[in-house]
Amino acid sequence: MNTITQYMRLILLSKLKDFFKIENSFKITLIISILFLLVFYLLSYLQIIQSVESFNLIGEASRWCERISDGPFREPINTFTNLGFMFVGLYILYILSNEESFNEFSGLNKITVLYGVAVVYLGPGSMMMHGTNTEWGGWADNLSMVMYIVIPWLFNIYKMSDWSSDMFIKIYVSIILIYALMRGLFGYELGIGLDLFGVSIGLWVVSEFLYRFWSPSMRFISGFVGFLVLMLFGIFPQEVFENFDSYWWIIFFWIPGIFAKSKPKYSRTYKWFFAGMIAYISAWLIWLQGNLEINPNSEFCNPDSLIQAHGIWHLLTALATILFFYHYRSEKLI
Repeated sequence: MNTITQYMRLILLSKLKDFFKIENSFKITLIISILFLLVFYLLSYLQIIQSVESFNLIGEASRWCERISDGPFREPINTFTNLGFMFVGLYILYILSNEESFNEFSGLNKITVLYGVAVVYLGPGSMMMHGTNTEWGGWADNLSMVMYIVIPWLFNIYKMSDWSSDMFIKIYVSIILIYALMRGLFGYELGIGLDLFGVSIGLWVVSEFLYRFWSPSMRFISGFVGFLVLMLFGIFPQEVFENFDSYWWIIFFWIPGIFAKSKPKYSRTYKWFFAGMIAYISAWLIWLQGNLEINPNSEFCNPDSLIQAHGIWHLLTALATILFFYHYRSEKLI
């Protein structure tokens, strides 16, 4: 009997080993996504994972405008719209699983699977915040955004450096683990005034600029492009230098130039990049209208509407992720 049990266990382990391969990335992610949605709904329905504080706020408008509900999810619309990320991420993995590789951002490899999974996780991460109104939900939401936004600028550096793909993954995982720990211990800005998500937007644009216009001198000049990004979000150089203790992180704008030792061997078409940026900036402008801390008298805030500004933010940023996906797939050998 023990021999039969051991034999069955070996067969099961062999089957699992065969299943958990990169070729099955889409299937694995789909199964995990469905399991997450079922478990998350069940725990929410039973009111097990909602915060105690949120029970006292039922009926009031949340920070993101939507009225806090006594149902399974505290912010129903802002929770459901996160399905957009999951659908887009799964679609990306489906495309990757059904094509031959034609550049480093096509077909199934460590980097493309990481990108697809990161897009998928934007959904559950945000769901855990809007569905529960808890601090740990906020941590999961913020972590999901950082897990995504680090990939583009780190990938650009990788393409201009002497890193291997394994080195890229190790650096990425190290950044995320350190951030996750510090965000959990010290909260927003990690106790040192560092908003990694915001800084990463600047690093992304700086690294894209350097990828397009690489030269030895541009390795230094590219860092100043970060100031243009700041101005786009209403922060001007005078304010930065007058309050340098609050903006010390601008020094990170020169990270791409430090590691970008060689000119890229590939060129990209930038129509998808600019389309993605238009989608993201549009989403951000709508996000502002749905943030009652920033805009308490927003005329676009209707707590009982099925159309929530923050929900539109979710859908537009989900769209942006696939536009950026197409951007990196546009690489061609020079």
